[in-house]
Amino acid sequence: MNNKLRNWWEKIIEKALLASAAAAVLVVLLISVFIFAQGWPVIQKYGLGHFLFNLEWKPLAYPVQFGILPMIVGSFLVTFGAIILGVPLGVGCAVFLAEFAPKWVIKIVRPGIELLAGIPSVVYGFWGLMVLVPLIQQHLGGRGMSVLAASIVLAIMILPTVINISEDSIRAVPREYKEGSFALGATHWQTIKKVILPAARSGILTAVVLGMGRAVGETMAVILVAGNATVIPGSMLDMVRTLTAHIAIEMGYAAGEHSQALFAAGMVLFVVIMILNSMVLLIPKRVGDDR
Repeated sequence: MNNKLRNWWEKIIEKALLASAAAAVLVVLLISVFIFAQGWPVIQKYGLGHFLFNLEWKPLAYPVQFGILPMIVGSFLVTFGAIILGVPLGVGCAVFLAEFAPKWVIKIVRPGIELLAGIPSVVYGFWGLMVLVPLIQQHLGGRGMSVLAASIVLAIMILPTVINISEDSIRAVPREYKEGSFALGATHWQTIKKVILPAARSGILTAVVLGMGRAVGETMAVILVAGNATVIPGSMLDMVRTLTAHIAIEMGYAAGEHSQALFAAGMVLFVVIMILNSMVLLIPKRVGDDR
């Protein structure tokens, strides 16, 4: 009787987990269908090339202009700036925690990293607006609100993702790799550089891609420090607007084709995020043969 009850209970749990997984997929599917259904009419009317590569965004003018190229360029500039600034710092911190830091240092640093992950994005943006923007304006020129300010804020925000995943990947490298390197006469740093980091490369690349996803999708912090000008920036000190900030700023008063154009911008953002997620799935296949 106990075995029958146990089997019956396990089947219920199995079906419940299956339903949970199906519900998650269904929610994503419904969101996707809604976004594409709302945004596609504008792309059909004005053309995909016009929408993606036009430099003008004038939804209230006549004739209207729905060009999101400045926002696409701004999103990629801010994201890659965050990756360039944040990834070396994050991977370096992960190497330190995994290979050099004593336990008492880890007990202090790791809660700090977790705290960074828990701080709301609007707090990062407010700090950037009050501290970082005036510093850039005073020492580098410009208005302060810029690609550089947004990149620095996002670089700080992606640190927990890069550090945690990179550290786990480094700690997952078999101990025999390190011992074999030491046995051949390599120093600790040579072992890290030539053995441990290459062996952990797939996890580190995954951390980078997930960090890019976090940076691309960030909204509130970028709104506060980027300046939100709908032009292609000429330098890192120029103002910029990202796709997420663009949607958040204008959705409150948009109507008609204007609203549909913002949903179309959401379609572009959705495709970018899907591509990044697909890259995460492909990374282990490409580098796994080296491990």
